[in-house]
This record gives sequence, structure tokens and C-alpha cells, in this order.
Amino acid sequence: MKPTRRGILGALPALALPAATPIDRHAVVRRHNPVLGAFQPRSPLSIGNGEFAFTADITGLQTFPDLYDKAMPLCTMSHWGWHSFPNPRGYSLATLKLTDFETHGRKVGYPVAARGQEEHYNWLRDNPHRLHLGRIGFVLKTSTAADATPQDLTGIRQELDLFRGHLSSSFQINGRYVHVHTVCHPDRDAIAIDVRSELITRGQLALRLDFPYGSPAMNAADWTHPDRHTTTLEERGINEAIFHRRLDDDRYAVRLFWFQSANLEQAAPHSFRLLPLTNHLSATIIFEPIPGTGKLSFRETFGKSQDHWKKFWTTGAAIDLSASTDPRARELERRIVLSQYQTAIQSSGSLPPQETGLVCNSWNGKFHMEMYWWHSAHFPMWGRPALLERSMSWYNRTVASARATAKQQGYAGARWPKMVAPDGRESPSSIGPLLIWQQAHPIAMAELLYRATPTRATLDRYRDIVMASAEFMASFAHLETKTGRYVLGPPVIPAQENHPPTETWNPTYELEYWAYGLRIANEWRRRLSLPPEPKWEEIRRKLAPLPAKDGVYLAHENCPRTFTERNRDHPSMVAALGVLPGEKADKETMRRTLRKVMDVWEWPDTWGWDYPMIAMTAARIGEPALAIDALMLNTPKNEWLANGHTYQRTNLPLYLPSNGGLLAAIAMMAAGWEGGLATNAAGFPSNWNVRHEGLLLQPL
Repeated sequence: MKPTRRGILGALPALALPAATPIDRHAVVRRHNPVLGAFQPRSPLSIGNGEFAFTADITGLQTFPDLYDKAMPLCTMSHWGWHSFPNPRGYSLATLKLTDFETHGRKVGYPVAARGQEEHYNWLRDNPHRLHLGRIGFVLKTSTAADATPQDLTGIRQELDLFRGHLSSSFQINGRYVHVHTVCHPDRDAIAIDVRSELITRGQLALRLDFPYGSPAMNAADWTHPDRHTTTLEERGINEAIFHRRLDDDRYAVRLFWFQSANLEQAAPHSFRLLPLTNHLSATIIFEPIPGTGKLSFRETFGKSQDHWKKFWTTGAAIDLSASTDPRARELERRIVLSQYQTAIQSSGSLPPQETGLVCNSWNGKFHMEMYWWHSAHFPMWGRPALLERSMSWYNRTVASARATAKQQGYAGARWPKMVAPDGRESPSSIGPLLIWQQAHPIAMAELLYRATPTRATLDRYRDIVMASAEFMASFAHLETKTGRYVLGPPVIPAQENHPPTETWNPTYELEYWAYGLRIANEWRRRLSLPPEPKWEEIRRKLAPLPAKDGVYLAHENCPRTFTERNRDHPSMVAALGVLPGEKADKETMRRTLRKVMDVWEWPDTWGWDYPMIAMTAARIGEPALAIDALMLNTPKNEWLANGHTYQRTNLPLYLPSNGGLLAAIAMMAAGWEGGLATNAAGFPSNWNVRHEGLLLQPL
């Protein structure tokens, strides 16, 4: 079917202006530098490098953590920094009692129930948990020697220079200024600080380092049990110290360097003070699994950071919306710029990111593999495939575990888990083990990487995970002998998680994703000079049709109440033609479905990636005005804070799938997709002037 050229509001697609003259990337980025003039506990600023991040309050360090702890905690986190509580009873997933589900004539066990084994179940969920590596802040005093409070700070100004990765902070206490510069090294888990103030020699300012015990809580720290961990100070020379940390069986080191005269003192078992003797303090703090060697100065770190971020912003893709007349254009451009920054520091490391990245813990710091596409698939779309490749290697490292899960359940191939830590072990959950939509993610993302770099090396790097994923998908699909069709479930929980697993089968999004994944996997076999798997093609052709009723798609085949009782959480049925190419979908049925979603869905109960998901569907069906309306929808979970994060709820104060999803949607709307309109920027309305460069035409 030909795409329509007219949107719901009568707007034609925009004519993009692919840059005859290059986009002024520095100008685009700089006009969206976050600037704070007061404490904003919901919106602290972070610096990082993809493997490590440091989140600061308006002092440029973590000086007033209590103010932020229940809003967005101030943490120091890495991909290697994990902790586990002791396990004297030897709890493991293999010894957890499973719950059997009837599965087409046989029983399949899943780790979904805690009853009667609560301690065992909760230990597996809580461990390992990501660790707050250490709090770096100031000791601040007023002129009366009292501890300074946030109310004592005046003249506050803090700016994050996105183009240089440089956080500058200034404030006054009793009329005397403090100027702080904070940077993160691009290749080391290190921050460097430069502080200038008269308060130093007046005894009103010192550097403070505090180390906690591990915790699965949102702030990743337990400050109440100093007896459960040790911090051993080793002083090296006159301006270097190493803090050797031990938490149960986990160890790491923190190295501190300072470059002016100062005295280092221990204030408590895990608390230290660096007292400068001049009005200038320059220091570097390096966090390491084992202590390294060599010094690192502020000047060197600042220079490395500046070079790194200049390269980041001047390579890959860019979009300039400044000539657009729509009043929402500047805010959308701000979200795009900040999303590139936040995903670069939070979602581009060697592990798939947790939903809150390296800012704070969500679900104990573990990552959710069904969210991986929404975090990171945009990187190759934006001309930065290497930033996705770093974490895609996790699949190769854990494929044996995923194969073991599939085998234990009686399936072939690899069944990828939902909530996991680096070891790839599934966390028990009433929902997670029954999800299936994450199974096709590695195929989709490997395909994006191949389109970005179409070489034999790319095929060889990901062939095993593509094939193992497809093997499971084919094995999981069940042939109904009466109908001759292949079905998905029961039991299954779809992307819209509020459906009972035993009452759910043939969810719309998952059916489309199965067809897409099996088709792409066979295409990979052809590229590898292997014969296609005929069974995969048979299943793809005979999959159950996308379930529909009264001219609209349903959440799944057994859900006639999709738009009444079930009209909350993700309206994931629209992803079948939007995020995915919709080879099983009817365009006009999807148009009616999308309009009904916009009319009746409970928007406060949606999530941050739902809005870009809807925008992608609107773009594919030729409704560019609706695509923008979806991205800019005024609803609580689509509120974008000053730092570029979206608050979802108390234990999810930020949500990186919002950022990654936005970038994926914008890439599609600007660069287009295979089989779509020839017009550039077909996903934008006619009153938008869209200049872009370097975006990947979407292969989906």
C-alpha cells in the first residue's frame, strides 16, 4: 500500500535541507547547555564516559547528598563496580523452586514465585547489585564555623558545557566565592577537580571522601554498617593516597592525587578529609578494580575530555531545527541534544545499561534486556555504531547461559533473560521470565550494525547470537494442528505487562517481531553463504495473523477489552507498524488503531518510550503532525527535566529508554526508512525546517 501524503491535521511531510553547508554543530550543542541557578534535587548533572559516571549537586561535587537522596541520588558508578551480600546457604537459580505452566501439552517451569522461599528468591533478585563507589564532596563551613546548609549558598550558577564535557560551578558562602571545575576522563574511571576560593585558607572548605557498604537500594549505598566493610589508607609520597576497599568478597581501589600543599586526615573508619594549605586545590580521583600506577592531573584530564567530546559531537549524525517555525522545535532540539549526551555517558559502555544508567540503582542496578533496543539501537542510526558494539559483546559472553535456560525449558537456541547482571543469570520475577519480546532484539540490533558496517567481520561477530536467537524463536512458536498456524503462548507476558500469562497468546507486537526476526536471521544465513532454514521461513509465513477486532488491532488475541480495561501501560500493538516494518500489518487498520490509542489511552500510566514508539508509527503511516504531537505529549512521564532526563516514578527518577527512543524516532522521521516516502524528513510536518546529516536510513 502506498503511504499517504497527508497527516491527520492536513500537514504534508517536511522538506529536509540536507546540509549544503555543514551544520554548525558547536552552535547546536552549545545553545542547550544545562544551566542551573539553584538546587534542583530532581535534576542533578552528570559527567561520564559510558563505563563510569559521577553525578554532582550544584557545588560540582556530592556535598549535599541528603537533599537528593529521595529524588535523584548522587552516586559514583561504573560497569565493574558490583557487590554481593554473603551467601552462606548457597542460593542459586538452579535450587529455586520453579512454577510449572501448562505449555501446549507439557509443563515448563519458570522462576516466578517467592512464596515459601522468600529469602532465597530475594537474595537472587538483590545480588549482585551495583555499587556506589564513593562520595566525593566538600566540607563547607560558614563564618561561624557551623556546617553550611544549602540555604547558606548564594549566587549559584552551574553550567554543563556539553561540547567539552566540562562542569563549572560557582557559589558564595558569606559573600566569598567558590569556583569549581569538574571533568571526567574519557578513558579512565576518574574525575578531576579544580577549586579556587578564599574559604580554603580560612578553614571553611576541604575535600571530603566517604565510602559506603553496598546496597541494592536506589542510592546504592548503606551508610549504617561501617563494621561490614573496610577502608585501608595507603599513603604514597606527599601527594598521593590509595584507599583499599573491601566489601565481603568484593574489592576495589580509589587513588587520590593532589597538586598543591595539603594534609590528608582520617575522620572516621570510612571518611577522609583533604585540607589544602592554599586557596587553590587541584585533585584527581581514580576508581579501579585493582590499584594502577601513574599520576593523572586536572590539566591532562580536562584536555582529554575536551578532545573526546569535540570528536563525539563533530562525528556521527546531527540535526538542526533552529529554522523551524513550530514553537516546539527548540524544545525538541534540546531533548535531542541532551539525549545524545546522556546516552553517550550512560548507555554506551561494555554492558547493556540499566534503566537509570550509571546515575543510581533501579532494580538493584541490573539491566533489563527487553529495554536494550530502546537504550542503544539509536547509536548506529546516528552514525555511532561503535557505541552499540561495546555492549553487544555481552550477548556473546553469556550465550551459554541463555542456551542453558532454553534447554531447561525444552526449547532450542538461546532464551535471553530480562533482569540480569554481568553474569547473565536470570533474576526471579513474577513478570520477567515470561517476557519474550527481548528475544529478537539482538537480531534487530545486529542488523543495524551490519547496515552501518556491511562487512564479513560484522557478520562473523554476531552470527552466533543471531542464529541462537532465531533457533529459540522457531522452537518457541507452536504449530496448532487444527488451524495450521503457529502461535505464541500461552504462557506469555507481552511488552504491555499487565496481562496474565496463562490468558495471553499471540500478542500483536511480538507476532510481528517474530516474523521480522526470522526473516532477518535467514537473510544473515544467505550473507554467510549458508542455505536458509526452511523451518524459519515456514513459521514466518504461517504465524497467526495480527489479532484485530472492530477494525483495530488488539494487544493480543485474547484481549477484546484492549481499549477499555487494558488501555494503560504500553500501547505496544502500534509498534508492529512503526518500530517494525509491519509486513503482517494493514496500514489502515493501524491508522485506526493509532487514532483510538490517542483518544482513549490512560496517558499517566504510560512510559517514556511509548511516545517515540507512537511517533514512529505515525511517521510510517504518513501522519507527521501526529508524530510531533506524540513526542511532545503533555503527560507526567514525558516531562523532560533540565538535565535531559524524564522522571517516571519515585524509584525511577530517570528513564533512559525515553532518550534512546527519542533518538531512534528522530532518526526515522528525518532520514526515512526503506520502502517509505522518497521525501526527506517524511516524519516531520511541512512547517518544520529540518537540516540533518549522517543519519542512517532505517532498515527496519
